[in-house]
Amino acid sequence: MLFCTSCGNNIKEVQDFLADKNLPVGVAKNVNLVHTDSGAVKTKLTAPLLHDFTNREIHPYQEFPTGIEVTNFDKNRDSITLTANYCKSYSKTGISEVKDNVIVRNYKDGAVLYTDQLFWDQNTHYIYTESKFTLIVKNDTLKGKGFESNEDLTKMIAKNYSSVHYFDETN
Repeated sequence: MLFCTSCGNNIKEVQDFLADKNLPVGVAKNVNLVHTDSGAVKTKLTAPLLHDFTNREIHPYQEFPTGIEVTNFDKNRDSITLTANYCKSYSKTGISEVKDNVIVRNYKDGAVLYTDQLFWDQNTHYIYTESKFTLIVKNDTLKGKGFESNEDLTKMIAKNYSSVHYFDETN
């Protein structure tokens, strides 16, 4: 006698099971995302590993546990690059937490920010940290604890900082 059975789960049941077990709904390796607008590249994101937890009802997120690099391009093709060893990006709020060896680099202006933890608001293009930071700009190096800025490091607020100024004495 032969019995034919099938088991089926709807997508919602599978997502709920994965969420209950704190498992990602998807995993991707060697991620390479490119966002374009009217044929122009606006953003490039690369990461060795992506865990997709967007099946969470309250705080859906994507996690990049082994690092991330995000490069934003403006209309003149100048770029800002953010790299970190870890990232968690919340899809409902557009806020990302990056940590462990965080570097933000403005190639046009030569500014570089180093810190251990940074929050990035993708909607307002704003970054901030309450951690220690080092900011290197043209003739200045600022070190402190607590920093806020637009993402291209051109308008900033530094808290509890000290700086080293270099002067050109020939002028």
